[in-house]
Amino acid sequence: MTIRTRFAPSPTGYLHIGGARTALFSWLQARKHGGQFVLRIEDTDLARSTPESVNAILEGMTWLGLEYDEGPFYQTQRFDRYRAAIDQLLESGQAYRCYCTKERLEALRAEQLARKEKPRYDGHCRHGATPPSPDAPYVVRFKNPLDGIVVVDDLIRGRVAFNNAELDDLIIQRSDGSPTYNLTVVVDDTEMGITQVIRGDDHLNNTPRQMNIMRALGYEPPRYAHVPMILGEDGKRLSKRHGAVSVMQYREEGYLPAALLNYLVRLGWSHGDQEIFSLEEMIELFDIADVNASASTFNPGKLLWLNQHYLKNADPAHVARHLSVHLGALGVDPAPAPELAEVVLAQRERAKTLVEMAGNSVFFYRDFDEYDPKAAAKNLNAATVPALEAAAARLRELPEWSAEAIHGAVQATAEALEVKLGKVAQPLRVAISGGPVSPPIDQTLYLLGRERTGERIAKALDYIRKREQAGAGAS
Repeated sequence: MTIRTRFAPSPTGYLHIGGARTALFSWLQARKHGGQFVLRIEDTDLARSTPESVNAILEGMTWLGLEYDEGPFYQTQRFDRYRAAIDQLLESGQAYRCYCTKERLEALRAEQLARKEKPRYDGHCRHGATPPSPDAPYVVRFKNPLDGIVVVDDLIRGRVAFNNAELDDLIIQRSDGSPTYNLTVVVDDTEMGITQVIRGDDHLNNTPRQMNIMRALGYEPPRYAHVPMILGEDGKRLSKRHGAVSVMQYREEGYLPAALLNYLVRLGWSHGDQEIFSLEEMIELFDIADVNASASTFNPGKLLWLNQHYLKNADPAHVARHLSVHLGALGVDPAPAPELAEVVLAQRERAKTLVEMAGNSVFFYRDFDEYDPKAAAKNLNAATVPALEAAAARLRELPEWSAEAIHGAVQATAEALEVKLGKVAQPLRVAISGGPVSPPIDQTLYLLGRERTGERIAKALDYIRKREQAGAGAS
């Protein structure tokens, strides 16, 4: 049997972390077994579903690299299939029209709560009800079995049994004629040939109802795997109050998709003590049956550590493609020299996020008007003029512009002035970058290029002269 899984989000908001993990687990399960992964957009909630949310989901899936083999399918384009299933259930006597008013249902609920009973529909219209008027509104309810049990052989939780007596006759068609979730998902999972439904454990209580509807329609239910929830560090369900929960927000904050995928796969699944997984290793090693049945805790610090690891170790060209987006957000065009992959190589030891790396790299592509005040006060003053002038002279005379040659010139300048290397390198760093931090000075100057290095040293010397003149005039 070919394994077919699906990811079926509702487009009522962004693609959140919990949804992304479910999508990843479903994708990995399909890839592991040579199966297919289907994307379905469950957009029947017309009041809350928006095109913007659909785009956010598709964008998130694309950024994560979770390509789907079929879809996206939209439930709003399949209403005829749901209507046919509802008609089949009505004709076979396994569903019925319910004319109970809102007032009656509210009174019933209040009475049951007063008796400390679980609120549920009492089957008032189950055996046939006369419409109060020819055009009376009605819903369609599924006639759930009154006895027996439904066994969910969950791939994560094991055997979970539900008494049919605890399951009331749920609504499968609203009074406006639109189908409800538990009906649409049954039709879609069956007609799309889904063999394994991997979803959050908040759907576990829906599963016996859906299995009963499937069997009433003559379908064999798929296997189910209910993934435990993700908790924040405070032990409560992950939500907006815990910070970034949207997949694309992590992109905006400078995370690599590989780092997020690696982190998500470890939320509830493990392979020994291994922490770092390539995508190929995830596919080879993952199995949904190995997912832990208990909730996982989201640790932002661990994700940041993973991101730093990927910035340091991923292919620089790959990191550069993602870094260019963040430079663009700063108004920087990274197309001119230096090569962006070379900047990544120079900067990757000093950044935990792409946002940080981009901010640190702007000076390579754009001139600046101001220096860091503290760095300038310490390193751009009359005492550092000799070092800057001597270094500039040696750099101009270099026959080749390479990191090795630049290092030799800076070292020779320090020796000639009988000072430590830092007394030359740090003033050069502030002159070149505008601040106190950069990659090693030889790499920095090499990437910046001979011409712009000369221009920025000259600019720093002019800055010192003007500041010294202003100070003398003030005294």
